Amino acid sequence: MTNKPKLLIIYTGGTIGMVNDPKTGQLISFDFNHMYNHIPELERLHVSLETISFNPPIDSSEMNPVFWAEIAQNVSDNYSKYDGFVILHGSDTMAYTSSALSFMLQNLSKPVILTGSQLPIGTIRTDGKENLITAIEIAASKDKNGESLIKEVAVYFECSLFRGNRCSKISATHFEAFSSPNYPALAVAGVEIKYNSERIFKPTYKDLTLFTAFNNQVALLKIFPGFSANVYRNLFDINQVKGIIMETFGAGNAPTNDEFRQLIVNYIENGGIILNITQCNSGSVQQGKYETSSFFDKIGVISGKDMTTEAALAKMMYLLGSESSKEAVQQKLAISLQGEMTE
Repeated sequence: MTNKPKLLIIYTGGTIGMVNDPKTGQLISFDFNHMYNHIPELERLHVSLETISFNPPIDSSEMNPVFWAEIAQNVSDNYSKYDGFVILHGSDTMAYTSSALSFMLQNLSKPVILTGSQLPIGTIRTDGKENLITAIEIAASKDKNGESLIKEVAVYFECSLFRGNRCSKISATHFEAFSSPNYPALAVAGVEIKYNSERIFKPTYKDLTLFTAFNNQVALLKIFPGFSANVYRNLFDINQVKGIIMETFGAGNAPTNDEFRQLIVNYIENGGIILNITQCNSGSVQQGKYETSSFFDKIGVISGKDMTTEAALAKMMYLLGSESSKEAVQQKLAISLQGEMTE
C-alpha cells in the first residue's frame, strides 16, 4: 500500500471557516485542528492532513502584502514536508492573493490551491465542503511518475480549477463565483476530475524561489467618461507612486484629453511606470489599434495585454520590489513570467 499524500491546510480566515456558536447562534471561526468533526467525509480521502491557522483569522477584506508574505513563508518553510498545500481564504480578495502568491512562490513543483466558499461551512447548504474536499483531492493528485499534477498556484471554486493569476471573482451571490475568461480552466470536477494537462504551468526549474518584498507604492486608475484629470493629479507623484495600473476602455483606449496626456508624459519622464489593462472582463489591450491608444505606445505606456487587474497589481508590486532599474521592470511587465498573460 502506497503512503498517503501529505498535505498542509493553511486557514487564513473567511466564510468557509465559520460555524454557528451553539450559545449565541452567531457565526464564529472554528478550529481547523478539529475539522474531521465538522467534515467527516475527509476521513474517506486517502490523504494525510495537517493544519495551521492565522491567529486570529482575518477577513479577506483585510488582506495585504504582509499577509501574502506570511502565507508564502508558511509554504516555503514547510515545502519539503508536504506534497501540496491548500489555502483557505475569503473569496472577496482570493484572486489578489492567488496572483500575488504566483509571483512570491516561483518554480513550484507542488500545488498551492486556494479555495473558500460563499456560505459558511456550518450551514446545511454550504458550498464549502465540496470546495474543500475537491481542492484536497486535486492537491493530492499525482501523475504516473509520482509527480504532482498541478505545479502552480491555482484557485478551486465550484467545480473549476483556475490558474491563480488568471481568475477574478465575478459574483457575490452565486456559487460559481470565479471566472477565467482569457485562459481555460486547468481542471473541471464532474463525476471525474478532468485535467487540462496542456494548460497546466510547467516550471523551468525545480527549486522553489521565495520572494516577498513587494513594493506597494502602486495606484489603480480606472478611466471613465468625463473624468477630471485634475482629480487624479496626486496619483502621478513619482515620490509616492512608482507604478500605475491604468484600466482603459476596450482594447486599451482612453480620451484624448491634453491635460491627462501631459500628466502621463511628465510621470513617465520622471521615472514612473504605467501598465495599460482593459476594463473588459475578457479580451486584450492592443495599443495602437485605434488612434486613441497609439499615443500610449509613443510615450512608453506598457500594454498589459490580457492580464486581470489582480494579476497586474501583483506583478507591478513584485517587479518594483525585485528589480533595481525602471528598464528591467518595463521589460518584464511586457512578458509573461508566471503564465499571467498571453504573449
